[in-house]
Amino acid sequence: MDQRSILITGAGSGIGRATARAFIAAGWRVALVGRREDALRQTAGTHEALILPADVTDPAQVEAAFGRVQAEWGRLDVLFNNAGMSLKGAPIDEIAVEDWLALSGVNITGMFLCARAAFGLMRRQSPQGGRIINNGSISADRPRPGSVPYTMSKHAVTGLTKALAVDGRRFEIACGQIDIGNAAGEMTAGFSSGMPQANGEMRPEPLMPVQHVAETVLHMASLPLDVNMPFVTIMARDMPWLGRG
Repeated sequence: MDQRSILITGAGSGIGRATARAFIAAGWRVALVGRREDALRQTAGTHEALILPADVTDPAQVEAAFGRVQAEWGRLDVLFNNAGMSLKGAPIDEIAVEDWLALSGVNITGMFLCARAAFGLMRRQSPQGGRIINNGSISADRPRPGSVPYTMSKHAVTGLTKALAVDGRRFEIACGQIDIGNAAGEMTAGFSSGMPQANGEMRPEPLMPVQHVAETVLHMASLPLDVNMPFVTIMARDMPWLGRG
């Protein structure tokens, strides 16, 4: 009980990797979930972590991963529900149905399956309770041009967060969401060269180090369970968000 535990999905790169390393450095027990075992081991490096290769869109693999956590540690204190994907921007009629199904499988079904498994474990464990932190997006509030699939999926994540925040109260489970804008990584690699704006312009956008996101998730996770941060936005200061539209 002295060492707290977290399971991080999408831990093989980007935000997931940076967050995992922040929690390892802070002395947490960390479980890493992702499709590629080699990437998860690169995240852990020389540090001890529970490596759980799994596809979050597969119910059996999700249940097996959370079952390993329960078997190894006996409890789970925090889920960082982080795994997600995006598509190249395009009008809705130019988006292949297969691409939508792939994105919604990760960003919606995967989020649901991992939240479901974590909620069940946290509800049954003793002492009861825990925290679920969903990775949303600024697009959950203000969409980019040509972002229908991603924006739809992140609005769904917001609905998940709000519903779990209510349902979790009786089981000592808190649920919050981090909405991230322009953290440097693979998904934002082209932002500095120009991104389409709502007025039709192409404009370079600033990025922020991903470490700031990791530190924010660590802060959210470290709060006592009678305190919740339902939504937090962290962004590169000068990105077009408040003025987007």
